Amino acid sequence: MELVNPGLGLIFWMTLSFAIILWVLAKFAWKPIMRALKEREETISSALHAADEARNETKDLKSKHEELLTDAKDQRDVILKQGRDVKESIIEEAKVKAQEEANRIVENAKENIHYEKMAALTDLKNQLAQLSIDIAEKLLKEELSKDEKQKELISKLVDNIKIN
Repeated sequence: MELVNPGLGLIFWMTLSFAIILWVLAKFAWKPIMRALKEREETISSALHAADEARNETKDLKSKHEELLTDAKDQRDVILKQGRDVKESIIEEAKVKAQEEANRIVENAKENIHYEKMAALTDLKNQLAQLSIDIAEKLLKEELSKDEKQKELISKLVDNIKIN
């Protein structure tokens, strides 16, 4: 039961040893402990502050990233639209040039056909004239093969000349 009802000497020595320990702790340990706690509190506070700043920077970077992504998509759309416009203009220009070239080729073909037709007609006329001359020559040879017919023709021609 001594523990339940401590004696006066025990209380005195326990109080004295507690006071000494308290004084030693206050003299040597209390300031470093308080300083360490203060430093730890400041470290935790600065870490929390840095985490808040990092979170804010992350939000800012995310919004900037989304803005850049939106701008990039807009620029991509503009470039694609310009590309489609250029493609359409090139196709339209090619169609116009092809139509002009086709018209030129058709005109050249018509002109060539006309020249070929004229050349064929001229050749046909020349052949017809040559045939006519050949026929006339043969007829004249046939008609003028006898001397009597030659004299008769000469006299007709002379009569015709005198009449005119």
